Amino acid sequence: MSKIIKNREIVADDWTVLRAEEGQDAAALAIPAGKVIVPLAAWLAQGEALAARAAAGEIGVWIASDERPETLKGQFDQFALVAVDFPKFTDGRGYSIAYNLRMRLGYTGELRAIGDVLRDQLFSMQRVGFNAFATRPDRSIEDALKGLSDFSETYSASVDQKAPLFRRHVRVGGHAETGDVGFGI
Repeated sequence: MSKIIKNREIVADDWTVLRAEEGQDAAALAIPAGKVIVPLAAWLAQGEALAARAAAGEIGVWIASDERPETLKGQFDQFALVAVDFPKFTDGRGYSIAYNLRMRLGYTGELRAIGDVLRDQLFSMQRVGFNAFATRPDRSIEDALKGLSDFSETYSASVDQKAPLFRRHVRVGGHAETGDVGFGI
């Protein structure tokens, strides 16, 4: 059984990511038994047939970097997890998808990064809302876990830290009593 990083721990992964072949019809895609993360197109084509399995916690959905998460608006509570695919580590569109899922669409469940996921990305992925990571199998998952702690402080605001550093830091002689903790910066 493969392993993933979930909530800052290495755990067994009992999910299978289903990928369609090039040009394969999503409506005809055979969904195997067990816990399966299906492509968004397959869910949109077969959602009614998969609804009972989704309610039982056996269906998750993954979103490609060129797809829109808004397509699932109002359906997120049906999925045990939502995954975002990174086809290659240089494709950063998945960061925006994750941010939008958390901040604009209100998704609160497991958000998993899949595909070409490397240690160097994990800290930033965590900042935009990912809480689970299926790292590349040819890399050490123990080493990747360390990537979540590469930095002790962040400057900008994001999903994990709503206020930027200058709003969180009280300067000596500042005006913290007035609520302007960034005064004098």
